[in-house]
Amino acid sequence: MGYGFKIIADGDYACFTRPEQKIERVSYDVPTPGALEGMIKCIYWKPAIRYVIDRLVVFNPIEFENIRRNEVKEKISFNKVKSAMNGGESPEIYTKENISQRAGMVLKNVRYGIEFHFELTGIKSDNEDEGEEKHYNILLRRLRNGQCFKQPVFGCREFSVKSIRLVDEFPLDEISPALAGDRDLGIMLYGMKFKDGGIPVNGKFSDDADAVYYHPHLIDGVIDVARYRRDTLCL
Repeated sequence: MGYGFKIIADGDYACFTRPEQKIERVSYDVPTPGALEGMIKCIYWKPAIRYVIDRLVVFNPIEFENIRRNEVKEKISFNKVKSAMNGGESPEIYTKENISQRAGMVLKNVRYGIEFHFELTGIKSDNEDEGEEKHYNILLRRLRNGQCFKQPVFGCREFSVKSIRLVDEFPLDEISPALAGDRDLGIMLYGMKFKDGGIPVNGKFSDDADAVYYHPHLIDGVIDVARYRRDTLCL
């Protein structure tokens, strides 16, 4: 195991969309490990490291709220973006023509404790001093200073993380009594397993990936993600 961290993240809303209900968004009860890895990457990431979630602590009661959201029905194609980067016409989507209002069942008033570590991917840069200790010190400094290069979010872009703080230990006595006991969360999305293993081929990362699922239990507000990782399934 590489260097480990413990952080607590708070937010007003969150949505970790169930893939079987993507049109009218319905959130899982808790974050997926893949969504948490993406959140941490907003703070610091390099191709030389990958993040691994080990434990998730849910502090607040799991509460849902129904909202209506304005979305666009189309996406700008990659080819149009690539053309614009080479000096072509800027791609545009006119929201008045493509807008669609959809319902969503999202989580509200969320607070999570996330224990994670990073591992080296084997991709080396030209800097000889780039190793575990250097990445650890950079991430530690950025967490202490509240720095990020992109706004961390809870699942969807509009649900920003309000605060992230580094802690030595989780205050488990602050877990809501409503979360006592063993709650079977069913089959949940763990993340995406890319065919290239996160290692670029000919300088390019692959978009070809399989969905990986796992079957966690929320026990007294805590999911031991590492315990269930060995039972992940590609479907």
